[in-house]
Parts: sequence; C-alpha cells; structure tokens
Amino acid sequence: MREGAVDSADGARGGSGAGQFFRRLLTEKPLGTVGAVITLLLLLTGIFADVLAPYGFNETEVGDFLQPPSRQFWLGTDNLGRDVLSRVIYGARISMVVGLAATTVSTLISTAIGLLCGYWGGKFDLVVQRFVDGWMCLPYLPILMVVMAIVGPGLLGLIIVMGVSGGIGGSRFSRSVVINIKENSYLEASVAIGGSTSRVLFRHILPNILAPIIISFSLAVPGVILGEASLSFLGFGIPPPAPSWGGMLSGSGRRFMFNAPWMVIWPGLALSIVVYGVNMFGDAVRDLLDPRLRGGAGSYRAQGSRRRARERVESA
Repeated sequence: MREGAVDSADGARGGSGAGQFFRRLLTEKPLGTVGAVITLLLLLTGIFADVLAPYGFNETEVGDFLQPPSRQFWLGTDNLGRDVLSRVIYGARISMVVGLAATTVSTLISTAIGLLCGYWGGKFDLVVQRFVDGWMCLPYLPILMVVMAIVGPGLLGLIIVMGVSGGIGGSRFSRSVVINIKENSYLEASVAIGGSTSRVLFRHILPNILAPIIISFSLAVPGVILGEASLSFLGFGIPPPAPSWGGMLSGSGRRFMFNAPWMVIWPGLALSIVVYGVNMFGDAVRDLLDPRLRGGAGSYRAQGSRRRARERVESA
C-alpha cells in the first residue's frame, strides 16, 4: 500500500514520458542539454536555410573576392565572391538531410536483419552473419569511396550507400537485442497459442527493442555527418557547387587557406560543433533511456528521490 502511494507520487511528479525525459535531461545531463540545443539549432538552420541565409549558396560576386569578415559579410567571402555565412548555413541543411536520411535507412536495414536473424536463428542466421562479418572486416571509408566512384557523386546515392553500409554493420546490435528477449515467457506464450511469425515480430519483439533502436539511431547520426564530410572532402560525396562542409574544406578552401583562412575555419568549426553536440545528445539519450546505466531509471539521483519519497510516506 505504501509503495503504491510512492509510485503514484513519482508518477504525478514525473508527468508524461516526454516531459519526464526533458526534465531529467535538464536536471541530470547538462552536457546533454547543450547537445540538444546544438542539435535543435542544426535542424532549424537546415529547415529555414532559405530564410536565414542572406544570399544564395552559389550567388557569386556578391562582394569582393577573398574579402575578410566585415559588417556586411560576417564570415567573409570566398575566391568567387560568395558569402561564406550563406554557404555554411546551407551546409547545415545538407548535413541534416544526409545525417537523418542515411541513419534512417541504416536503422531500417539493421532492424530488419536483426529481427530475422535473432528470431529465426539456425542456418539462416549463420549464413547472414558470416556475410556481415566479412563486410565488417572491410575498411569503412575506402569501401564507401569505391562504391561512390561506381555510383557517382550525388545526394541520393550518398544517402543510399551510407545507409546500406551502416545498416549491414549495425545489424549485429539489433540481433543481439532480439536474442536477449527471444526466450521471454510472453513470446513463448504467443507462439504457444498459435501466433504467426509476423505477429510475434511486430507485436511483441519490435515494441520491446524500440528504446535500444532509438539510442542506436541518436548515436549513429554524428558518424554519418562526419562520413559525409569526409567523402565530400575527398571528392566522392556532394559535388560542387553544393555547399557541403566537407567540400568547403577541400578544393578552393585548401588552395586559399593561407590567404583566406576564414574559408576553412568556419565550415570546420561548424562541423566540429555539430558532431560534438549531436554526440553529447546521443550519449544523454542513451543514459536516460537505458535503465541499466547510471543515468537511467536506476540512477543515483532517481534512487535518492524514491528513497526520500518512501521515507516521507512511512513517516506519515
């Protein structure tokens, strides 16, 4: 009776799941909060790039060539007279689109492979996992460069290639999660009463692995953004004149970096801040959603609050 009163009090204070998550993010994860703000700024900048950018990303001769930062051009201009600030803002849109789209494709593929291999097992799992082992033995960036050289540079091809590559390697994680819950009694009961394979997979297993999948998604986004920048820097990603941050660091950026260092400083700084922020937010999401970690439901702060609430109820 007393523990029920404590749980009711905790639930009343916690509010909804999303509200409780953000409350704990603010109170327990200051770096995660900073990362969430950076991630939100990336999303808003990418969505409203047309409104925020003072010039077009390929609008040439808006100012003098290689003009340093000034009141009119806050981040200076490049060798073609284009506004660097506008190109950095539009570069956020490319990073947002590639990061979210490629990670979504990767998550769908890895979840599908993990569900089938983890649930069916046997020879099917053996054959698929040996293919996954072989794929994971290959160096990541050179393989992407080879495939992109065959497919050709472009946004759609880059999303598909990075998504498929990440999905094959990431299937090992989702498979392990499925195997971990496959022997639970509720799954055995569902099979015993005649539940079909699709029903077991989508009604019982998939909802129970959504939290690890969300965590994996949030942790994979910064790696995809960095991978896109690396490919664009090497000339295998987004072709010019699209203002990818990696592409801005290459080509004319490398050629004029000593005469106009602002051409590489600002896109490099934007890339570093975004990758750091999304990483911190992903770590916070992992800590808050995984109860096995200290930041989850079993955190010291959560345990202390429950203990104090129980003591108040007992004293009453």
